[in-house]
Amino acid sequence: MPIGVIEALDAEARGIARENGKAIFIDGALPGETVEYASYRAKSRYEQARLVRIIHPVAARVTPRCPHFGVCGGCAMQHLEYAAQTAVKQRVLEDNLRHIGRVRAEMVLSPIQGPAWGYRRKARLGVRRVRKKDGTLVGFHEKRSSYIADIETCPILYPAASALLLPLRELIDGLSIRERLPQVEVAAGDQCLALALRILEPLKTADASRLRAFADAHRVTLYLQPGGPESVRRFHPLPGPELDYALPEFDLRMSFQPTDFTQVNHDVNRVLVRRVLTLLEPRPSEAVADLFCGLGNFSLPIARRGARVTGVEGNAGLVERACAAAESNGLAGGARFAVANLFAATPESMRALGRIDKCLIDPPREGALAVVKSLPSAREEEAPARIVYVSCNPATLARDAAILVHQKAYRFLCAGVVNMFPHTAHTESIAVFDAALRRRAI
Repeated sequence: MPIGVIEALDAEARGIARENGKAIFIDGALPGETVEYASYRAKSRYEQARLVRIIHPVAARVTPRCPHFGVCGGCAMQHLEYAAQTAVKQRVLEDNLRHIGRVRAEMVLSPIQGPAWGYRRKARLGVRRVRKKDGTLVGFHEKRSSYIADIETCPILYPAASALLLPLRELIDGLSIRERLPQVEVAAGDQCLALALRILEPLKTADASRLRAFADAHRVTLYLQPGGPESVRRFHPLPGPELDYALPEFDLRMSFQPTDFTQVNHDVNRVLVRRVLTLLEPRPSEAVADLFCGLGNFSLPIARRGARVTGVEGNAGLVERACAAAESNGLAGGARFAVANLFAATPESMRALGRIDKCLIDPPREGALAVVKSLPSAREEEAPARIVYVSCNPATLARDAAILVHQKAYRFLCAGVVNMFPHTAHTESIAVFDAALRRRAI
């Protein structure tokens, strides 16, 4: 068996070794370790391999808490000590900025971290009837597979939701439409736990009775989703607490639907919002654009600071709920929202937003290429004085940072990671770009 020394982790948390210039991606190996491996896929420029034996382990290696780790694809880094995971993600961010964007921040921000376990308040669980097991599986997909992992518990999932994995199997097994129910969306708010069942055919009377009994017994709120995300409707109980979360520092409460995009880690989100506001420094006289604003998770805290906010989002349902949140929180006069496809942004569409003194960009994994291309150069008077970019993909952040720095003449002041998803390879980050010729205080 070949032996390799692990240099780093890739975007899927696989250890990277090199042999004769070829990269070897080894599942389960950690940086600094010497391991024995066996290749299962060989290409001209790389190989994929499984870990056979750890010859020299690193001190940061720990025993995974979850018995399903290695099979379930929900986590990739439970074998690495928590603080070391954040350091790995910081390196992933810096490597992407250097190699893809050819940029480097002037300052590294301290990482944002939170609870390591039980943090995940939003999750999409797959459902599959397995005839060989004569039963139904409910959980995440297996690692690099379309199969559903046979899991009984999940230590990263909100505890009350994890406790429902086996009861959900039993519930779905008893439904007449059990083979027409492909997923369950989990959403835990501050006041209730909701499950949205994706159903591909109408419920029968007996099915509806079983669902109501389950919701009452487990004190959950059930929603049904017969079509796309906007088709989700509350099923049982009809009266009761709504899904929402609080941002106490800004005296805000945000309502949402179970299929809406919200940050999965509420503790980290509170710190993230505070950090973004500190970096953006919105002032009462300023006009701020919040692009890809979603429910207004950042828009309303900015408005609470007195700035005039324009939130732009491509999902009309999210914009409707952002407007309602502004109204219910007494901020309708300071925050306005618009529906627009920011992936098709142009200089003309950006100018139509009016004056933008500062800009927050929080795109999905695809990044904000059209937006950054459409912004004026930092040398122009109408350019935003500061841009704070919240990213969930370091590769697209690096691509967009290259445009802001090399084409738009912005200074790249700082960047750092947000460990929103502990034990996964997902890397979230913040970057700050400034148009000022002199360095501003951060």
